[in-house]
Amino acid sequence: MAGLHLQEGQAMQGLRWQVIFPFLFSWLCHSVSGHIHYSINEELRKGSIVGNIAKDLQLDVKDLNRRKLRVVSKTYEKYLNINLDNGNLYIADRIDRETLCRAAADCVLTFDAVVENPINIFNIKIDIQDINDNPPKFHHNTLTLDMSESTSPGETFALQNAEDVDVGVNSVISYRLSTNQYFTLGEKVSTDGSVFPELILEKPLDRETQDKHELILTASDGGNPVQTGTALINIIVTDFNDNSPVFTQDVYKVSVRENIPVNSTILQVSASDEDEGVNADITYSIKSTKDIIYEGFSINPSNGQIKVKGHLDYEDSKNYEISVKAQDGGGRAAHAKILIEIIDENDNAPEISITSSSDLIPEDSAPGTLVALIQVNDPDSGENGEVQCTIIGDLPFELISSSSNFYKIVTKQSLDREIISSYNITIQASDKGSPEMTSRKVIRLVVSDVNDNVPVFEKLTYTAFIPENNLPGASIFNIQARDMDSEDNAQITYSIMSTSKEEDLLSSYISMNPVTGVIYAQRSFDYEKQKEFNVQIIAKDNGSPSLSGSTTLRISVVDQNDNSPVILYPSPEADSSTFEMVPWTSEPGSLVSKVVAVDADSGHNAWLSYFLQSPEPTLFTIDQHTGEIRTSRVFQEKDIMKHGIVVLVRDNGNPSRSASVTINMVIAGHFHQVLPELSNQSIKEESQSNLQFYLVIALALISFLFIVTVIIAVVSKYKESKSSASFGSMSTSLYPPVDPRFMSQFSNGALPLPYSYDVCVTLDPSEREFAFLKPQHNVPVESLIDADDSGIGSAAVQSSLLADSLPPQVCIHMLRNMLL
Repeated sequence: MAGLHLQEGQAMQGLRWQVIFPFLFSWLCHSVSGHIHYSINEELRKGSIVGNIAKDLQLDVKDLNRRKLRVVSKTYEKYLNINLDNGNLYIADRIDRETLCRAAADCVLTFDAVVENPINIFNIKIDIQDINDNPPKFHHNTLTLDMSESTSPGETFALQNAEDVDVGVNSVISYRLSTNQYFTLGEKVSTDGSVFPELILEKPLDRETQDKHELILTASDGGNPVQTGTALINIIVTDFNDNSPVFTQDVYKVSVRENIPVNSTILQVSASDEDEGVNADITYSIKSTKDIIYEGFSINPSNGQIKVKGHLDYEDSKNYEISVKAQDGGGRAAHAKILIEIIDENDNAPEISITSSSDLIPEDSAPGTLVALIQVNDPDSGENGEVQCTIIGDLPFELISSSSNFYKIVTKQSLDREIISSYNITIQASDKGSPEMTSRKVIRLVVSDVNDNVPVFEKLTYTAFIPENNLPGASIFNIQARDMDSEDNAQITYSIMSTSKEEDLLSSYISMNPVTGVIYAQRSFDYEKQKEFNVQIIAKDNGSPSLSGSTTLRISVVDQNDNSPVILYPSPEADSSTFEMVPWTSEPGSLVSKVVAVDADSGHNAWLSYFLQSPEPTLFTIDQHTGEIRTSRVFQEKDIMKHGIVVLVRDNGNPSRSASVTINMVIAGHFHQVLPELSNQSIKEESQSNLQFYLVIALALISFLFIVTVIIAVVSKYKESKSSASFGSMSTSLYPPVDPRFMSQFSNGALPLPYSYDVCVTLDPSEREFAFLKPQHNVPVESLIDADDSGIGSAAVQSSLLADSLPPQVCIHMLRNMLL
């Protein structure tokens, strides 16, 4: 055990110098080359230290974990491990030089050490030194020779050679033969330096004395300690066969392309024997201790043709050495060596592996941002293994060669997620072989969103039309903005922008759903009060920082026919005793009166038409458009004096609304003729009033319940028509009351005295009043209506009554002849 520890100590001391000296030499001569060279013995125990890679790479041990120091090699990374706590490179698995490199003179493990943040790659080489761990081996443990008793002393017999898979001194083989009196051991050196043992007969054999001899052949290598292998030689003494087969060549050399078809003949060996008969019959065979030889090749025992038995791969083995034996029928044999060189073909496409990558990148990443680190390898040799790497397509990325076979994929320009949200980066690696072989690798990269787009409305200005008298809470418009960002950056919140003065006003009119953008009416709109108003809509996303856009919504209130015509003259509230006197001598078509009405609506809803409600023809007609009442014919004696004319005023809305008024017309030549009629009318009205009183009492007694229903209906009707009946408080008449004393001065019934007055009507339902202006005494005479003029006013006054939309206040300037 002490010797073992001493030997291990010496090995470790030698290992340190083998590591330190190349490193110091490399550091002094190539301090920036990025290459480290170690040398170790094979078969070191697991956990053995190869060297401190962190110190040799001049890396801070504290940063090893953060920078992710690791070994990158598909082939050799299982044999090595890095301790990130101290930076030591350890043996992770048993390293058998013969398994890795076979019989190659130099066995070098080449791999890369990669660190990140920033990324750097270092090339590491480890020489695997051979130790004498394999003894020489004979293909057969027992060798049988048939030897004729007529064999002359000094005759030589070829023996099988031993093979040692070690290299260098450890593979040098020497032979010795067990002590005997008949044979000694000799050696035959071939042209390539190979040594074959030979058995030399020292004295004649006598089959009758001893027909069998057993010898021990020992093969020793040159290692320290020496390893040995033995084979038993059985010598059968036979009759005379004095010639051994002879090959045409001691060494055969042939070059074969890899991937040659199975069962292809690559070589034919030939041997001759000068004997005759059975002693001249030669049989060929392959002799080797390696299973790979038997798996890859076969020989025809009769003609010596060597064929490919299995698949040959240059990447597995570049050459083969085969020992061929030719043996005659008498047991004599000869040996030859076949050296097979495998020629590389471009049968391997480059291999692309991703060492480090990210699948998500922000769209505002600066040009030159690292996307991935890839490694490209081609196991072929020469031009077949030279690789060129490119990115397929016009993409905003480029490849930068980092170190040896490493490439960085970086951005070469700014990205925009709204144009392209993800990329499939196709990397193509092509070698320089003939034919060219390529391989591709696709890396999917998703561009993450940054809030760089403001919400955008389709229009700068929207218009919403809403009929007046709408139901409160009804949706009147839906407005939407579009944000090209995604997720939270595209979630839009809507709001109404207003100043502190407008906030209460707008909130009383409309509200808005902040999520859907639906706008609701908070109240019922009235066209006569508010025809339109503008609202500023803000769309704000949920990004950080938040971005917003705006648009203007113009809400137009559409007029509805919700106002009935209002009769200004004659007043519907006037006393029934009020009358208009029509001169008996009026000509047909004479203007006797005029109905004046207005409608608070606009457009077609305010166009008024006038009609007389009478089932029979009357003495009067009314103009449908102006409301002027004229006589239809000459009055006769049989015509009654008093006429009650019911005038219906209807607007042009749908459905139509209307109002009516009764005008009492009295036909007389003189005023004293009117007085009896007025007295009779008073008596009739009093009698009719008493009758109605008794009727109401009777109805109340019959059905109290019906009266309650009527009262509720009247109250409801009153609320609906409150706006249209607001003029009732004004007891005005376009014609001033008639004073009989003044009229007595004029007995001819004409209208000689012109009188000018203004009627001012406001169309605002909230302003229920009229302004009667004082007579204008300075009106020019040419503007007045003559006594015999059939018109009641200018065409401008008439056209103003039929206008589509009335101004806020309509003033009707009328000229009227005062009836005396």
